[in-house]
Amino acid sequence: MIGSIVLIIVFTFLNAVFACAEIAVISMNETKLKHLVENGNKRAKKLAALTEQPSRFLATIQVAITLSGFLNSAFASDNFAGLIADALMKTGIPVPRSVLNSVAVLVVTIVLSYISIVFGELVPKRFAMKNSESLSLGLAPTLYGVAKLFSPLVSLLTVSTNLILKLFGMDPTEDDDQVTKEEIQMMLMEGNEQGVIDTQENEFIQNVFEFNDISADEICTHRSDVVVLDADDSLEEWKESIFKNRHSYYPVYKDSKENIVGILDTKDYFRLEEVTKESIFEKAVEPAFFIPENIKAAKLFERMKQTRNYFAVLLDEYGEMSGIVTLHDLVEALVGDLYEENEDVTEKIQKLAPNIWRIRGDAEIDDVVEQLKITLPEEQDDFDTFNGLIYSIIDRIPEDGSQFVCDAYGMRIHVKSVEKHKIVEAVVELMGDENSPMKEEKSEK
Repeated sequence: MIGSIVLIIVFTFLNAVFACAEIAVISMNETKLKHLVENGNKRAKKLAALTEQPSRFLATIQVAITLSGFLNSAFASDNFAGLIADALMKTGIPVPRSVLNSVAVLVVTIVLSYISIVFGELVPKRFAMKNSESLSLGLAPTLYGVAKLFSPLVSLLTVSTNLILKLFGMDPTEDDDQVTKEEIQMMLMEGNEQGVIDTQENEFIQNVFEFNDISADEICTHRSDVVVLDADDSLEEWKESIFKNRHSYYPVYKDSKENIVGILDTKDYFRLEEVTKESIFEKAVEPAFFIPENIKAAKLFERMKQTRNYFAVLLDEYGEMSGIVTLHDLVEALVGDLYEENEDVTEKIQKLAPNIWRIRGDAEIDDVVEQLKITLPEEQDDFDTFNGLIYSIIDRIPEDGSQFVCDAYGMRIHVKSVEKHKIVEAVVELMGDENSPMKEEKSEK
């Protein structure tokens, strides 16, 4: 009796060990394992040898678990079913012995299943999930020895499994899918929700992934906002523009704004002892660094580092300037907005009250959608800014100084200021979950 109980405990323990090992090894971080192998960790080397062929490893574990479970059931039924049947017979129940034997086997199976599931599966697997590294390394020598012991049987099972997989049109030798960018991003979002990764870290890593997908024209200063210098203007006009706008670089054009002849570096400009047009063009104006507007940000970043250019001029497919981009812009695309010490900081999207927002016309439409939690139609790809959204709603170009109200996509948009035919600022009130534009309500000055 006692010997039978000891055997059940032993087999349940073995089941627990292998179930624990299975989860621990699967949960082991591959990068950490490679690092340990490179550092000469002997246990890590054995573990790596086991996981080189995942199908063989899983087959080994399955054989060990199945064998321990089978032996456990066999010994329990053989030793306890008869005792239970005898006990039932003594009660005087008018039931045939064969039926009582079947009932006894059923009782033993249910009790043993409970013990095996709780102590042989659930508890060890939960424990393994919490201590995957220490357990997988600790059990590595044991698993390595078991793998050698069951090698012939595992080979037979592996061949059988591969043949069945081929019947279903699957290639058993094909490598498992590598971790994708999307999977990493999903893990980041989950980590952020659980508090393991804070919001700033999450945004920074997400920006790194997106850096290779966004194009230069998405982060550039648009041509309409670029301050340029006319090569034919007087030195006084140049000086006035430089002091007024306080930029570090200015594109210089000749005859037409499409004909950029160079870039003025104000650091060199202010170092000049004699300020003349000739000396400025000779010592302070550098050749323009032209790039196509659709170049990816990551590629542009590498190119600007290689050429040691801080300032680039974007050209569209017709060879005309579409905007400018600096290394500062590229860094901001990675880490977020960076402001200089005396720079006037105005948020493009400000929440004034529940469901009420102040939005600048140059605010990115993706940021507006994200912060206001609104839904726009697929046509939103036709514009990049909030200004473009309003243009699409009113279907015209507003006059300077005009103010008006329009309803669209669950928003009531109060346009407060228009300059140079562009929306400077608007106050937006969320009205409801509407999906189509409504008629514009005009109230123009």
